[in-house]
Amino acid sequence: MGASTGNLLVDNPQILERLFAEVPTILLAHCEHTPSIEANAARLRERLGEQLPANIHALIRDADACYRSSSLAVELARRHGTRLHVLHLTTARELALFEDKPLAQKHITAEVCLHHLLFDDRDYPALGNLIKCNSAIKTPADRDALRAALLINRLDVIGSDHAPHTWAEKQRPYAEAPAGLPLVQHALPALLELVADGVLPITTLVAKTSHRVADLFAIPDRGYLREGYWADLVLVEPAALEVSRQPILSQCGWTPFADKTFRYRVNTTLVSGQIAWREQRINDGCQGLALRFMR
Repeated sequence: MGASTGNLLVDNPQILERLFAEVPTILLAHCEHTPSIEANAARLRERLGEQLPANIHALIRDADACYRSSSLAVELARRHGTRLHVLHLTTARELALFEDKPLAQKHITAEVCLHHLLFDDRDYPALGNLIKCNSAIKTPADRDALRAALLINRLDVIGSDHAPHTWAEKQRPYAEAPAGLPLVQHALPALLELVADGVLPITTLVAKTSHRVADLFAIPDRGYLREGYWADLVLVEPAALEVSRQPILSQCGWTPFADKTFRYRVNTTLVSGQIAWREQRINDGCQGLALRFMR
């Protein structure tokens, strides 16, 4: 419901009505109002010239553009009884659209991504296109509101929105650089910084990254530490992780966390009971299994 990388835009009112009325399962939506984004960009180009800097991204894809689209999605879902999940919320204002109650009692749920919990618009001067993403990273107040919403049931899951565009692509001028960040490798150590700082309890982090994901998509035998379930486990240890001294495992070859030192590092990862990562090495023999979705 908002133009992003590529041509993945569905904003025709008639098509949206039909989708929300007829989709037989959970409907996931990226919500940004494209006409607002285009108008913001045109206004800023008129004022600042054609070569806009990357730190303008949050002003182009602003809070109003997000709210206009997410509020429409929620209104359509309420009217048609759609099981809706809104992806990567970025603003304090949008949080009012969602209810603070257990996931099992909802038919409209929402996700926040780790980069919207960890960065804010003060990071654009240093990182520029490296943190250009859609929806845009916004103000410290928005970031803090998203963090607080995780402590209750207003936000249901934390996602990564992993998008490994190449370093060369990210060095293009702002308007040409693709949106998205490579995040999977450092997602857990980065989120554990919020635990170490007392922002999130470890139980909340586990629930929002594992339990609620399995619940939301009805994935059997996953997402919990229970007898008879698949052993999908990550063992972490309190040890300094200097990102700049570690190999970048994503083929894009860079990370927005390059200058960071995290207080926890991943010791071992098991996927379906197989060791996938141990002693700072990937086990190439570990193969994942296709997930089943019972929804």
